[in-house]
Amino acid sequence: MKEENSMFNVVKESFEWGGRTLTLETGKMARQADGSVLATYGETVVLATCVGAPNPKEGVDFFPLTVNYQERYYAAGKIPGGYFKRERAPTERETLTSRLIDRPIRPLFADGYRNETLVVAQVLSHDLENDPDIIAMIAVSAALTISGLPFQGPIGAARVGYINNEYVLNPPIDDMPNSVLDLVVAGTHDAVMMVESEAQELSEEIMLGAVMFGHREMQHAIKAIIRLAEKSAKEPRAVPADIHAPVRAKLKSAAGAELAAAFQKPIKFERRDALSAIKKKFAADFVGEGEGKVAANVYSGLMHDVEADIMRNALLDTKKRVDGRDLTTVRPIMAEVGILPRTHGSALFTRGETQALCVCTLGTAEDEQFVDSLEGTGKQTFMLHYNFPPYSVGETGRMGSPGRREIGHGKLAWRAVHPMLPKKDQFPYTMRVVSEITESNGSSSMATVCGTSLALMDAGVPLVKPIAGIAMGLILEGDRYAVLSDILGDEDHLGDMDFKVAGTQDGITSLQMDIKIAGITEEIMKVALAQAQGGRIHILGEMNKALTGARAELGEHAPRIEQIKIPTDKIRDVIGTGGKVIREIVEKTGAKINIEDDGTVKIASADGESIKAALKWIRSLTAEPEVGEIYDGKIVKVMDFGAFVNFFGPKDGLVHVSELAQGRVASPKDVVKEGQAVKVKLLGFDDRGKVRLTMKQVDQETGEDLSKKTEG
Repeated sequence: MKEENSMFNVVKESFEWGGRTLTLETGKMARQADGSVLATYGETVVLATCVGAPNPKEGVDFFPLTVNYQERYYAAGKIPGGYFKRERAPTERETLTSRLIDRPIRPLFADGYRNETLVVAQVLSHDLENDPDIIAMIAVSAALTISGLPFQGPIGAARVGYINNEYVLNPPIDDMPNSVLDLVVAGTHDAVMMVESEAQELSEEIMLGAVMFGHREMQHAIKAIIRLAEKSAKEPRAVPADIHAPVRAKLKSAAGAELAAAFQKPIKFERRDALSAIKKKFAADFVGEGEGKVAANVYSGLMHDVEADIMRNALLDTKKRVDGRDLTTVRPIMAEVGILPRTHGSALFTRGETQALCVCTLGTAEDEQFVDSLEGTGKQTFMLHYNFPPYSVGETGRMGSPGRREIGHGKLAWRAVHPMLPKKDQFPYTMRVVSEITESNGSSSMATVCGTSLALMDAGVPLVKPIAGIAMGLILEGDRYAVLSDILGDEDHLGDMDFKVAGTQDGITSLQMDIKIAGITEEIMKVALAQAQGGRIHILGEMNKALTGARAELGEHAPRIEQIKIPTDKIRDVIGTGGKVIREIVEKTGAKINIEDDGTVKIASADGESIKAALKWIRSLTAEPEVGEIYDGKIVKVMDFGAFVNFFGPKDGLVHVSELAQGRVASPKDVVKEGQAVKVKLLGFDDRGKVRLTMKQVDQETGEDLSKKTEG
C-alpha cells in the first residue's frame, strides 16, 4: 500500500500475525537514514534505522557493526526515576536485546564488507501486551533490506510459548507466566540463524518442534518485508569483490603444511605459539606493497581464512579434533565445592582448559534487585553475574564495567538455572552468584551453569535438580558436516555454529544457538540436540561426584530467615507510628525485618537467638492470648482490689486480690509491687471483655501450672 502526498512518499505493508496486525511503514520518519522502518504491532511501535558509511573503515579486518536497542520511558507513559530524569546508560534488557538483534543479522552481510554500520531500534510506544523485542528484530530486518546495504536477508523472528501442550506464537506478556517455554527464534527463508530460550525441563523433541514452529510462522514477516522492499528498496550497493583470492591460494600453498602440523598440537598455548610463529614467518613474504603482497590487516584476515580451511577439512577427513578427541568426547572434568572458607557457598568447576569459580551469597529481602522497565518496577531475588578477566586467556587488557558479552553470558546461565530454583515461599532468600572465569578455552558460560548449580547447592539452596550445560559446534562444508561436543576456543572461532544446551537429567532449561553461516537445517539441529543430551548427562555424572543435592544446613556464615504470616490488620501494630515499633524491635534484637503487604514477615539474622527474640516480640504484638496459657508479665499498677499486669505485648489484665496468692490476702501491696516480674495464667474474660488473670495457680519460680498438678 502506497500513500501519496506533497511531502511524504509512504509505503506500508500489513499482515495478520498471531491474532494481531503487524504493520511495516517507510517513507515518513528518519528519511536521511539509509533504511528506516516503523513497525506497529497492537499499540507497540518501534522505529528501526540503519546507516552504512560510504567507504570501508581503514585498518580493520572485521565488520564494524554496532546495534543499539533503546527503550524510551515515554513509550509507556513513564518518567525515568533518579535525579536526572532522563534515560542514561543502557539497561540490562536493552543490552540483551541489542545482542538479540545483532546475532542473526551480522552473518548475513556480504563477505569483505568493512564499512562502519549503525543499526538503531527505538521503542516509541509500548502497550504492555506485545513485547517490543520481536517487533524490533523484524523492523531492523526490514530497514536493512530496503537500505541498499549488502545485507543478504531478510530475516524473520518470532517468540514461541508452550501453553497447555500447544505452541503459541508471540504470546502476550500477561500470558507468559502460564508458559513453560520462552523461546525466541530468528532465521531466513531457508534456515534458522539464532535461538534464545528458557524452558521448564522440556524434551529435545518439544524444543526442536518449537524452533521449527517459530521458523514456519516467521515466514509471514519475511514475505511482508520482501513486498515492502519491492516498492521502496534503494539501489543495492556494490558487493566488495574478493580481489585477494590469488594471494590466499598462494598463502595456503606456502603455509598449509606447517599450519596443519600446528593444529595437531593438543595444548592450547603450544598451538597458539606455533600458529603465531607461522603467521610471523610468512608475513615477510606476503605483507607489503607490490604484486602478491597485501596490507598487514588484510594478511591477518587471509591467514585466518587459511587456518579455518585447514582445520575444518582435517576434522571432516579424520573425525579427529585439534586436541585429539573424537566428535563426542567431553574433556576431563573436576568439580569441587566448599573451597572458600567465609563465603556462603562456592564451587570450582574445571573442564579441560576452561575453569569457573562460582560463589553464592545469600541475602534478605533488603538485597533484592529492583528492576525498572517499561512494564513497571519489579524485584529480582536471583542474580547471576559473570566476569571474564583478561588473565583467563593469558592476555593483558583493561578491566572495567561488564561489557555486552559478559552481560549476555551471565543471562544465558541465569536462564539455565532459574527454572530449577525453589519457590520463594519455600526458600525466602535473595541469591546472588558471581562466576569468575579463571581459565577459558571453550564455553565459559556453560562452565558457569555447572559451577552455579554446585555453588547454590553448597550454600544449602534446595534446587529442584542439578543443572549442567554443554556447548556444541559445527563444521559444515557442502554436504559434509560434523557436530562437535564440548567445543574448544579454536573450534568456536573457526567453526560455523555455537549451540549451547543446558538442563537437568530430565530435560532442557535453556537453549541458545548462533550460526555464522546462512543457517542450518532441522536435521543438523536434531543431531546436535541428541549429542548434547549425552554430553549433558555425562557432565551431571561428574558433578555428582562433588555434590548430588543441596546441603542439609545453610553455610555457617549465611543469614537465617524465619518467615511467618500475620493478619494484614496487625501490620500497623508491628510497624508502629512512623515506624517506631519496628525500629525498636530491630535495634534491640539485632534482626532484620521485612513486612510485605500480604502480611508475610521475614526475620533474618546470623544469630538464632536474635531471630527468636524478634519472633516472640512480633507474635506478642499480633497474636491473641489463649485461655489457660501461662505468660511472663510485669506488675504495672497495684490497687486495693488487685494488681494490673502487662503480660502480652501491649495487653494488660487484672489479677484479682483473691487470685494473687494461696490463702487470704489482706492487701495486694503485701504480696506484689509495681515493676515486679511475675508469671500469670489467663483465666478468661469478664462480661465487659476485660482480661482475668491468676498468679496463685502458677508456680512463680518454675512457671508450672499448679491447677494441673492438683488435678493429677
